Amino acid sequence: MDNDELSPLLRDKATDEPSVFRPEALIREARRQKGLASAPVPPVCVLDPDGDIVRHLRRSGLTERSRTWPCYHSELDIFPLAGRQIGIVGCAVGAPYAVLVAEQMFALGCGLLISITSAGQIVPVGPPPYFVVIDRALRDEGTSHHYLPPAAFAEADPALIADAVQALRRAQVPIQVGSTWTTDAPFRETSRAIEDARSHGVLGVEMEAAALYAFAAAHQRRIVCLAHVTNQMGRDGEDFEKGEAGGAGEALHVIEALASSVPTTRSGRTGRAGRGGRGPAFRPSARWR
Repeated sequence: MDNDELSPLLRDKATDEPSVFRPEALIREARRQKGLASAPVPPVCVLDPDGDIVRHLRRSGLTERSRTWPCYHSELDIFPLAGRQIGIVGCAVGAPYAVLVAEQMFALGCGLLISITSAGQIVPVGPPPYFVVIDRALRDEGTSHHYLPPAAFAEADPALIADAVQALRRAQVPIQVGSTWTTDAPFRETSRAIEDARSHGVLGVEMEAAALYAFAAAHQRRIVCLAHVTNQMGRDGEDFEKGEAGGAGEALHVIEALASSVPTTRSGRTGRAGRGGRGPAFRPSARWR
């Protein structure tokens, strides 16, 4: 096949070439047009594609909307957790939107980004719901191809995943560790596609992780993606159950464990710790239980 007949996703991407359009430009113009003050985001931020965590925090009066978040497409909420401030954006569904927000978060000072998204079960490892720490993601979406050359999987940072797994197990959070399939088209999850994902040992299907990990690898960013496996793609009744408050309490327990123990920089600094420190030992907040 002639190169010109290939999908643009597979040709002329020049992933090592800098982009003309940068997040800093969008931030600058959003601040100018909206009259916003210049301020960083918290060192630890969260993407909540389902929006259940944000809605729970708002209903509980535990969060407030940032008045300095310079984004045209989303709102940033800030809430206290274990003595630190956490930034969270809800409903950033899908690879392009998630990475757009992630680019802006890191441009504004984020050091560690945690993404918790619901996922459909592919290889069963237990009855849903349960959490999977994603160590790599099958690249069946478009965004990752703008950050890395073509390959089957986008890989997470192994050292960061090891830190995350250690933190969650120390906090006694039940988790699985494995790969997911990132898709742009949830209503095109055909039997053939599901079997192909299963043949790769994929545990679940979601819509953001491959792109976030590709961005992280290309720009040396610290991102941990988790899949909250909640469903079997609606093939049986009473599916998509996440638990009380849409599973927000369990998700906040995950966030608290990671924010308390996983460094926001490669030098080993957490969101609250002193220089070079790893922060305090994890003690779960009673209100999330």
